[in-house]
Amino acid sequence: MFIVLLGPPGAGKGTQAQRIATATQLLHISTGDMFRENVKNETELGKLARTFMDRGDLVPDEVTIKMLLERISRPDAAKGAMFDGFPRNVVQARALDEALAARGAKIDRALLINVPDSELVARLGGRWICRGCGKLYHERNDPPKAAGVCDACSGELYQRDDDRPEVVASRLEKQKPPADLIEHYRSAGSLREIDGLRSLDAVTASLLEAIG
Repeated sequence: MFIVLLGPPGAGKGTQAQRIATATQLLHISTGDMFRENVKNETELGKLARTFMDRGDLVPDEVTIKMLLERISRPDAAKGAMFDGFPRNVVQARALDEALAARGAKIDRALLINVPDSELVARLGGRWICRGCGKLYHERNDPPKAAGVCDACSGELYQRDDDRPEVVASRLEKQKPPADLIEHYRSAGSLREIDGLRSLDAVTASLLEAIG
């Protein structure tokens, strides 16, 4: 079985991917881990990917796809895998479809964790840091006793630009699964949508039910 896990930043994909992998015994393939492994081992693809990563650019589809195809050719992927962070667009999705078809397989389930933008901004934004001791706070999840003041040292709290709600909202728009990618899997009949607003356990249960 091959599964694709989709969702915007803050939807809990990483946590759910680990839970699903444990429950199903499927190989969990994270594109981030895959990049780091190739860079660390100084493979040819790793060296190529690093030239883009060092510049802060996205690794091109062609390089990412080649890495992924090499990864699923290993024995530990013989029974299937769950892809976390891939595909990011329709070009990658079609390349993955072709690669799996060549070995008589396909994407059995594309699991989309849905969370409203307002909740994602609340989860990802709102972090504050003490200028004095560096202690972290979150407006909703772990607020200070007094707004703008550190509980530990009474230092001033400040917010990094990346943690401001307006910046988080802009980043979400760029990093959400694109509509045509979602439609690709909906048309194939493999898409299952999961309500990501519920508890961690409830979301896990729904994902496992969707996998069947």
